[in-house]
Amino acid sequence: MHDERDTGPHVHHDHVHGPDGPSPDDLPLDTEWEFLERALSLLLVETGVIEEADVQRQMDFMDSRNTALGARVVARAWTDDAFRYRLIERPKETLRAEMDIDLGTLAELEVVENTEENHHIVVCTLCSCYPRNLLGIPPAWYKSREYRSRIVYEPRKVLKEFGTILPANMTVIVLDSTADLRDLVIPRRPEGTESWSTEELVNLVSRDSMIGTAEAGKPEVNRVSN
Repeated sequence: MHDERDTGPHVHHDHVHGPDGPSPDDLPLDTEWEFLERALSLLLVETGVIEEADVQRQMDFMDSRNTALGARVVARAWTDDAFRYRLIERPKETLRAEMDIDLGTLAELEVVENTEENHHIVVCTLCSCYPRNLLGIPPAWYKSREYRSRIVYEPRKVLKEFGTILPANMTVIVLDSTADLRDLVIPRRPEGTESWSTEELVNLVSRDSMIGTAEAGKPEVNRVSN
């Protein structure tokens, strides 16, 4: 029987990943999927569609993106209410104009805020869509069939396995990312950090907290030594 306490709003966007069935991300990592990716890159270079230098530039660009970039965004959102409002209303424009963060060809970015009432979790149910331009390479578990299916139907159970236990009266909202729309979660700011600087707050923001499978770190554990 389905546990109704594990249900919550599930925001699904239209996917354009192809027909239902096994996703390339269900294939063993570092084998078929990466082989196909490399083969496609070579084919595009050989046929003159792109230049090898373009491929390398894009690889270098993605390598420069990691969790620290997203953590900087969250820490500023925690300390600057006006910035947070603009970030939620106009994510790409705000990041580019106020933090010099260019999201490149990413079509749309949705920024959501966790509160005492709502907790958001991000998934891509058909593939592995992920805000790589802000968080870098997604973790292997994010791509797995188990996470992509279970987080929709039993989010609280999955969160508990991550060590995240939410109050019973908190609504869990599952956001389904797509090729055209990626999601970034602003986790709740931990109590006791009112006097912390942005640089200190960055250390409380983890990759998982920006996906929603974890909450921000505890101040007593993550306080920067002066």
